Amino acid sequence: MTVDLRLYALIDPAVAGGRSLGAIAQCIAGSATLVQLRDKHGSTRQLVEEARELTIVLAPLNIPLLINDRVDVALAAEADGVHIGQDDMSPADARLLLGRTAIIGLSVKTVEQAKAAPLDLLDYVGIGGVYGTTSKDDAKEPIGLSGFSAVVQAIRARDPKFPICGIAGINKSNAGDVIMQGADGVAVISALSLAADPTTAARDLLSEVDGALARRGRA
Repeated sequence: MTVDLRLYALIDPAVAGGRSLGAIAQCIAGSATLVQLRDKHGSTRQLVEEARELTIVLAPLNIPLLINDRVDVALAAEADGVHIGQDDMSPADARLLLGRTAIIGLSVKTVEQAKAAPLDLLDYVGIGGVYGTTSKDDAKEPIGLSGFSAVVQAIRARDPKFPICGIAGINKSNAGDVIMQGADGVAVISALSLAADPTTAARDLLSEVDGALARRGRA
């Protein structure tokens, strides 16, 4: 499935600035091209309810909803797919359970992981963390733009057009730099959810991404 990664919004109740998940989704729905529900602390039932709350807002706008890590929640909530990490369910098993039409993304941080990623089973990879972030409890040392570029090149050597997004610490001030290093889009959380005006923040960030893509010659 073709996936639009330009503005990949992660929504997490732990990084919501006092807003409900549905309210955040409504604010960014005019600009986000893909949304992920990430909730590391909620119960399974709570995650399913959160996913359904987001679907009410996103489905009529044809904005896909992915679930972080939890294939079971994606199935129960009839989400559009999942984003998995290196230590989560394997892409092969996720694909077996979710089927061919689901969107499946994989976190990749190193050149070695890029070379080993089963691209034939995936719809995109998320590379990072590019920059430091406070929105993740177990955040590792960022790889920076140079590290990001190296991993991008490892993916592109295998498939020149494979969809790639940058992850972690990305905002309006640095999104263009990530795009210029080869990303097709950016995954963001705090820059939207914690913004004073998420609607404007999302619109401005998408504009920044689109401008960088045009300068790079991809758009």
